[in-house]
Amino acid sequence: MRYNERELLSLARQPAEKAAEIRMSVPKKGSVLKKRLVKLVVNFLFYFRTDEAEPIGALLLEHCRITKEEENIFSISFIEEPERKYCFECATEEQCQEWVEALKRASYEFLRRSLIFYRNEIQKMTGKDPLEQYGISEEARFQLGAHRQ
Repeated sequence: MRYNERELLSLARQPAEKAAEIRMSVPKKGSVLKKRLVKLVVNFLFYFRTDEAEPIGALLLEHCRITKEEENIFSISFIEEPERKYCFECATEEQCQEWVEALKRASYEFLRRSLIFYRNEIQKMTGKDPLEQYGISEEARFQLGAHRQ
């Protein structure tokens, strides 16, 4: 995926679907849990130092696994790089479950499956492909069973 720094910063300033201060560790040797502001915008998870306005990192929620590790801990790891694992510690089990569900709904794979499902439902009801008007109905990423590379 291509993006530039200005676009990413602009996205980070958008209203969040979910945001909270939670403890987080990054996949570095000796990394410890640190309090971070974590903000979910579309399918990016931005993380900030609690006293700074610009993100120190962003995770694209594509080809990743969101796993509940313990009652109030979840992780994000990437299928092609399983050793690249980010851990998050929430204040409560309920908050942890909310984050896991929100992140799974924000993943590229979930959004793609939803688009295909609703595209098929609209086509059944109207007899027309709703993506045809945009000239993208034949693109592989919008086909059932196709995977974006």
